[in-house]
Amino acid sequence: MVWPWSPQQTAPSPDKRRTKLVEIDSKLDDTAALIRELKAKTLSLPVDVLLLAAFLAGSASAAGTIGVYRRYWRRLPTADWITPEILVKGRWIKGYVTSVGDADNFRLYHTPGIGWRWPLKFRTIPTTRGDLKDQTIHIRLAGVDAPEAAHFGKPAQEFAQESLAWLKYYIEGRFVYCQLCRKDQYGRIVAHVHWKPRILPGSLATGKSVPIEMLQHGWAEVYEQSGAEHGQLGVDEFLRVQGEAQTAKRGIWKYGLKRESAADYKKRYASGDTSKPVLVKTKDSMDKTEGTTQAEASTQSGGVFRRLFRVMFRRSA
Repeated sequence: MVWPWSPQQTAPSPDKRRTKLVEIDSKLDDTAALIRELKAKTLSLPVDVLLLAAFLAGSASAAGTIGVYRRYWRRLPTADWITPEILVKGRWIKGYVTSVGDADNFRLYHTPGIGWRWPLKFRTIPTTRGDLKDQTIHIRLAGVDAPEAAHFGKPAQEFAQESLAWLKYYIEGRFVYCQLCRKDQYGRIVAHVHWKPRILPGSLATGKSVPIEMLQHGWAEVYEQSGAEHGQLGVDEFLRVQGEAQTAKRGIWKYGLKRESAADYKKRYASGDTSKPVLVKTKDSMDKTEGTTQAEASTQSGGVFRRLFRVMFRRSA
């Protein structure tokens, strides 16, 4: 229905329709002619040139496919598969944390590409210890140092179990993203570890930093030894977060700052010195100190009162 106020639309005349059809036919004819011309020129080329062109095109396609496979689909089973080139580029990898052995390192099963989670799950992650053997990357958290657990007859540092429990709770059995930095003297890969972003995919954004969160909760300290990696945040940001935890007395700073660092602990035992007392302010030592102070105060106050009574007694006598 045409309303009075609607613009009047007139149908194109037969001549205009015929003109458009002629233009389309001419363009199709030109395209067909161009294809015939290219085909004729191609057939006129020598056979060896055609074979060389086909070989180069196939090689380029194969190289591109291999590059995409290596970057996005090939799994890195262990740290031995991580080349210096990968470390120099600071490559990011996604993986599933299969176990946490210490408070600052864990085992990662590399899960590249897609197909590891529903609804597009067609690849599986091994669950048994035997199937996971030689299939995980040993990752060391970059920039932080956690209390040392008991190893090779050495006693554990204070709060070692609490730090380990925190890390296990927050990353074990979860997917994380790791930016690979370097390989340490134990063959572990030092990496900046982040949780999965909440909204955007991991290829577009990064989640919270695991080392920073660990520092914020007070279950690790800043690693400042040779070869320390602090990434784009820098050591100043790591120290700032640690300072907040120290001020709030969280985690390992619960009883104050007077404690032996993990680095000093390892140096002391490496030198063979096992008799030197560990400078850690524990709750027991604080209670003992407070008890001693109160006893001394009561003794002193009792002595004052006794002397006062003696003076008063002498005067009355």
